[in-house]
Amino acid sequence: MTTVHRITPIPENCVYTSCYCEENVWKLCEFVQKERTAPLEQLFVVFISNDKRMIPLWKQKSGHGDQPVIWDYHVILLQVRPQSDSLVYDLDSVLSFPCSLRLYGATAFRSDRHIRPEYHRKLRVIPADSFLLNFASDRSHMRNPDGTWKMCPPPYAPIQTAESQMNLDDFISMSPAGGWGTVYSLDHFLLTYTGNPSTASSSP
Repeated sequence: MTTVHRITPIPENCVYTSCYCEENVWKLCEFVQKERTAPLEQLFVVFISNDKRMIPLWKQKSGHGDQPVIWDYHVILLQVRPQSDSLVYDLDSVLSFPCSLRLYGATAFRSDRHIRPEYHRKLRVIPADSFLLNFASDRSHMRNPDGTWKMCPPPYAPIQTAESQMNLDDFISMSPAGGWGTVYSLDHFLLTYTGNPSTASSSP
């Protein structure tokens, strides 16, 4: 991929906490908003999940070889550029940062066509400004029943709004009737943002 104008810090300098992908992406959006490195209207936050909360993704740092990681949900940042390929920012991927959506689609998403229906991916696409204004998480989803952490939380205070302390499930939900943004099937998402549906043919 040709060199692109960098709108975020290099990965090593990004705010990052393992297993808190939604907050990592929120921090990327916040950086772009504060530093004005790109028009915020180019940026979209993409939640990937399904009704079973079982979605395969390839090319993840926690994966092994060519085996996918099965997440309950994952979050990436999408930059839609005029007259250029859309770019994906995924701090949990072994692919380049950023990576063209075409490459990410072919190698990380692959296709739903040859995998079982319970693994089919849906994607909720939210404008970055809406995500920054509305997202809230008290991180309670990362606590065990005894109150201990499943994974250590980020060092900064939880992200909250005047209206909510916790609405993460509204973003993970793939019901088009609620939440923010637009819900797509994988093929519809790739067709919308690359002009091509998925064409790979691998199974988890």
